[in-house]
Amino acid sequence: MKTKIIFSACVTFLFASSLLAQDRTTVNAMSSEISDNLDLRAIASIFGDAKNLEDFERQLNDPKIQISNLDLNDDNQVDYLRVIESVEENTHLIIVQAVLGKDTFQDVATIEVERDRDNQVQVQVVGDVYMYGQNYIYEPVYVSTPIIYTTFWTPRYRPYCSVWYWNYYPTYYFAWNPCPVFRYRHNINIHLNFNNHYNYVTTRRCSRAVIMHQPIRANYCERTYPTRAFTYRNTSYANRYELDRTRTVRNGGHQKDLAYTNTRNNGRNNDPIKQTTRSESSYTGTRSNGRNNDPIKQSTRSESSSNGTRTIGRNNDPIKQSTRNEDYQGQRTRAENTTRYDRPTGGVKSPVANNEGRSRERFSTHENRTETRNNNARDNSSPRGERGNRR
Repeated sequence: MKTKIIFSACVTFLFASSLLAQDRTTVNAMSSEISDNLDLRAIASIFGDAKNLEDFERQLNDPKIQISNLDLNDDNQVDYLRVIESVEENTHLIIVQAVLGKDTFQDVATIEVERDRDNQVQVQVVGDVYMYGQNYIYEPVYVSTPIIYTTFWTPRYRPYCSVWYWNYYPTYYFAWNPCPVFRYRHNINIHLNFNNHYNYVTTRRCSRAVIMHQPIRANYCERTYPTRAFTYRNTSYANRYELDRTRTVRNGGHQKDLAYTNTRNNGRNNDPIKQTTRSESSYTGTRSNGRNNDPIKQSTRSESSSNGTRTIGRNNDPIKQSTRNEDYQGQRTRAENTTRYDRPTGGVKSPVANNEGRSRERFSTHENRTETRNNNARDNSSPRGERGNRR
């Protein structure tokens, strides 16, 4: 008995274990397209809001904001992004690097800031060619002058270089798991400063910054995983912008986004010919409400409405309408010509004749009943009298 109980318990345990094993599924939150996980417009946005480069780095890695969703070393944790700077005269080159291991870095983007002779500042955010392809550049136009500009051209300015590295991070930072791309896009649209404009361009304005970047560029992933480069992932497109133009889900959903189209679908067909027809119908004030919009039928319906004729569920044929009206007029004329005092013809009795007939019938019936009673009285009186005489 004990053996059977132990055996059944073991079978039950194995069955439950198999169910739990089947219930565990691994979800890959990262997108197969690496560039989906870091929006350059978000980098440009927080750069314009930062007080200095230290504050800029803090916002890049703030777990509450989660500007980045990159996991280039596949450890299921979003990579820390450090900031380093190189300066030559009026040109500032800010490099954003992903920390992937001990002394292991990969450049993801650069911010090139240059001031000209007229003290006009030009800013470009350039995506790394490994992640975004050739010449993927956003040029922000800030609604107000960023505070960070005031720190760049000061006496005794020292270029910024992050003090953080692998497994040594600031206290506010903790690693988080990458999320699905659709959720990352939604998060970016919340934290983007849409008072600014982010214009896509294909030409780098600052040639000095290009020369400054070449000797210090970090390219660990490019050397270790060359087949993950954008040119291998998307052979038909030069950069991320061209890829976005052919994708169903664009890189944003706000009206100021570059990839945004001003056509609202609302579950309808966006055929331009049908759209034009719908617009013309709206302009002329014609509303179908599920009816046929044939202009000939529309004009016929308008004429019928102006003549005061209203048909509900009937045919709008004008010939049948006129025939029906003539029949109605004839019936009305015959009804008016008929009087209630005329004698009925053809065996049809009028109301007056019917009343006279009923009166006569009542009078004759009363007379017949009176005569019958009198006759019965005579017949009954004579035999009784005879019987009395006999007695």
